[in-house]
Amino acid sequence: MSSLLPIHGGSIPSTRSWTDILPTNSYPFHNALSPIVSTLFTGSAIVVKSSEQTAFSASYFISIARNALAACNHSPNLVQSVICWPQTANHLTSHPGISHITFIGSRAVAHQVCASAAKALTPVCVELGGKDPAIILDDLSPYDLEHKVLPILMKGIFVSAGQNCIGIERIIALPRSYEILLPLLEKRIRDLRVGTTFPPAPLSSASLNPNNRNNNVGFGHDGGNNDSIDIGPLISPQPIPHLHSLIRSAVSMGATLHVGGPDDQTHRLSNTHYFSPSLLSSLQPDMPISQQELFAPIALLFPATSLTHAISIANSTPFALGASVFGTSSTDLETCTTEIKAGMVSVNDFGAYYATGMPFGGVKG
Repeated sequence: MSSLLPIHGGSIPSTRSWTDILPTNSYPFHNALSPIVSTLFTGSAIVVKSSEQTAFSASYFISIARNALAACNHSPNLVQSVICWPQTANHLTSHPGISHITFIGSRAVAHQVCASAAKALTPVCVELGGKDPAIILDDLSPYDLEHKVLPILMKGIFVSAGQNCIGIERIIALPRSYEILLPLLEKRIRDLRVGTTFPPAPLSSASLNPNNRNNNVGFGHDGGNNDSIDIGPLISPQPIPHLHSLIRSAVSMGATLHVGGPDDQTHRLSNTHYFSPSLLSSLQPDMPISQQELFAPIALLFPATSLTHAISIANSTPFALGASVFGTSSTDLETCTTEIKAGMVSVNDFGAYYATGMPFGGVKG
């Protein structure tokens, strides 16, 4: 049993395990608090290096953990926060005083983190992005497709404006389901409302006065209330030109753009953090948009001629985090769960493993 070392009035086990966490810009609360709690329960301290794009929220969430430690008579210094530019983070990830690193983010940045950690031979656990497929079998009734499957697909694609590592990025439908789903998706996506519930200008003390009849707090994109918004902004406008380029490339290679896209003016989103919800169909696996994680409110509908073809499309990317399959045939469902290369597969649902606290992780690398 380890001895206890006094740390500014509190104490920690004298382990050497300092863990460095680098949460991405999606789910900053979960991606920070979950590793913090896990690390503290090992008897270790933690340094949290958050994305520079979530500096404010991450600092706020980390203060919750520090205050909780203080309230329980433990040192808040067990949890430390570092906010810096990526080039400065190399000093932390290569530091010999760090004994374990957990990285949550993209494949490209993971290569850099692992290369940096290798200098000190620090072990690294990575949780990377996804290009999750949802296979739609042909044995579903039109009613089930519209009223049961479609709502799950919309949630899986557009939750958090598509900024979700286990979000549904590819719908792969067999012929009959493809023809039924396409117009249903087009209508639902076209009806999505984009905007914010925040006021359009900095709040003054007068605007916060509850007696002020002109109080505009909680406005929607159309001037309505909080319920008038379906899709919020991206964390940054930086990826938008690349997303537009991928859509244009797909269309030039034979895909059909039904809703949204670079030239859509429906939501008046130019020069903002907002991205117009989009739908493309007739996609093929060799298109760049089919191979890259989009992390945006874009629905991609792929035609499949057979179950074997659908599974082949599902396995055609370098990603293998999660997947979904929808249908009624137990034989076909079992074939999908067995042959789809993914760390987690939901049957007739999306992200069920995540919501129930089951093991989380992908395959490939």
